[in-house]
Amino acid sequence: MDFKEVMNELEALGKERTKKIYLSNGAHEPLFGVATGAMKPFVKKIKIDQSLAEELYATGNYDAMYFAGIIADPKAMTKEDFNRWIDDAYFYMLSDYVVAVTLAESPIAQEVADEWIASGDELRMSAGWSCYCWLLGNRKDDEFDKSKLSDRLDQVKENIYDAPLRTKVSMNNFLYTVAISYIPLSEKAAEVAEEIGAIEIKRERKKNGVLHAYENIQKDLDKGRLGFKRKYMRC
Repeated sequence: MDFKEVMNELEALGKERTKKIYLSNGAHEPLFGVATGAMKPFVKKIKIDQSLAEELYATGNYDAMYFAGIIADPKAMTKEDFNRWIDDAYFYMLSDYVVAVTLAESPIAQEVADEWIASGDELRMSAGWSCYCWLLGNRKDDEFDKSKLSDRLDQVKENIYDAPLRTKVSMNNFLYTVAISYIPLSEKAAEVAEEIGAIEIKRERKKNGVLHAYENIQKDLDKGRLGFKRKYMRC
């Protein structure tokens, strides 16, 4: 399938109800409103195509950008490529669920994620923390530096209250993921989460929410999910 065929297919799959959901979460025009599951049949036809992925991502169309992440070749992408993608990721569903996921399958994932966490930019920081969540939930524990991740837990404890909204959410997810998916620091992550407690999330035009990593950690530990690893990161 070429660029035009993919765009026509995405447009045909768009649903007004799904579009409204995406818009309410921060997406803006152009977009079609395609459910991610509806993309799978023609993902199988294309598989990996970095050139096509770049064309789609450059459209600024949310659905095309999401699809680009699925068919991209992370191992072929450079740091400059990922920085260009995060520059165009204008809301969290792109930064955390497209760019961060794609980065997580790259050999330079931790290097780039570390730079984004240190950037001071809300969505870059969010993507950096999210990338670690995707990594920890998929890769073997021995692929990580325990001391480095321990320092990251301390960083969350010190900074989560004052972090920007989306960064705060991703930091909270990081606590949960370390506790469930990274056995060497599971106890420390749970202790940090308990110390942090509940964090209120204030959102424009929506009801305020509450983050409580410790409660979610305990629920999943009780279900025997310690050491959980997902088989795939992307669709």
